[in-house]
Amino acid sequence: MMDKKRIAIFGSTGSIGKQVLEVIEANPDLFSVEVLTASTSHELLIKQALQFKPNIVVIADESKFSLVQSSLKNTDIKVFAGEKSIIDVAGLDCYDLMIAAIVGFAGLKPTLKALEIGKPIGLANKETLVVAGDLVMQLAAEKRIPIIPVDSEHSAIFQCLVGEGRNKIDRVILTASGGPFLGRKPNYLVNVKREHALQHPNWSMGAKISIDSATLMNKGLEMIEAKWLFNLKPQQIQVVVHPQSIIHSMVEFEDGSIKAQMGMPDMRVPIQYAMSFPNRIAANFPRYNFKKPDTLTFEEPDLKTFRNLALASEALNKGGNLPCIVNAANELAVYAFLHNRIGFLEMTEVIEQTMTKINFIENPTLSDYFETDAEARNFAATLVNI
Repeated sequence: MMDKKRIAIFGSTGSIGKQVLEVIEANPDLFSVEVLTASTSHELLIKQALQFKPNIVVIADESKFSLVQSSLKNTDIKVFAGEKSIIDVAGLDCYDLMIAAIVGFAGLKPTLKALEIGKPIGLANKETLVVAGDLVMQLAAEKRIPIIPVDSEHSAIFQCLVGEGRNKIDRVILTASGGPFLGRKPNYLVNVKREHALQHPNWSMGAKISIDSATLMNKGLEMIEAKWLFNLKPQQIQVVVHPQSIIHSMVEFEDGSIKAQMGMPDMRVPIQYAMSFPNRIAANFPRYNFKKPDTLTFEEPDLKTFRNLALASEALNKGGNLPCIVNAANELAVYAFLHNRIGFLEMTEVIEQTMTKINFIENPTLSDYFETDAEARNFAATLVNI
């Protein structure tokens, strides 16, 4: 029997955060909610707090503080506001597992703070490792703290490696659905609008990751994340397009044997696994039906059309602060696209120009990463008129 785990959800109002709460709701004997944080979605945060009764809630947007506080005044819940409060709360010894689900670069500081005080991380924020994977994994190793991936692809690799000890990995194969525009060419993509790009064929995700999936940047960021999570060389990481999203990723060992982790495309499965690890617990999620088998197909990604994946691969191979530059430019480009400032293919141009403009640092410090992020954002912003 597992002891009850106190869960701190950093980014509780996003797609991942909401599904974490579904898992907790289904397993009240195993999990309790200790901390909930949100960026701006105060109404949903209040609703979650009233239902799950955490010890602490934090709203990053300080202008929403009084609304949250007054709504929770008849409870024992402590309410804080501001970006600094999110980092401060991450440093409190009041929870057993952080689910790091804040979108983008903003997730880095709270994750580092949690690691500093020795808290295990369920990592749903891939940008944390894309930007500063070397420093984050070094800190986790020093503290002997597990970072358990929540991303379906990295969870798949993690699950395939359980029980393999020091057996040598030849390569990992990350599967990509191909997104909503699989097989399309640039003459089609030039006219793509926001609402088309947000319609993912298999997964229900937040806006940022949906756009990243449509451009294949998501898979590029996952390659960089995999390098750090599993201590791999760039040439050991391969991407294959698998439109059915039933195989979530694979590991090939030195004897040529390939392990795959399969299941329905449902994020609650890797979320629950990260929360209950090293145990598996029962769930009533939809199951794959072999009586109605999909044909499972695989193809090479189209790097000429979806150049974001090629740019991310370049950053993976070169290392240093280049992944940080790519991530910052991409966050700006996606924001601009979602606000109808630039076209779909122009996102790639913004990233490429930023990569050539910002100074390369081979062995960056943490402060270098923060400076690089700010410089890359500022430059990308001038390209998209923000």
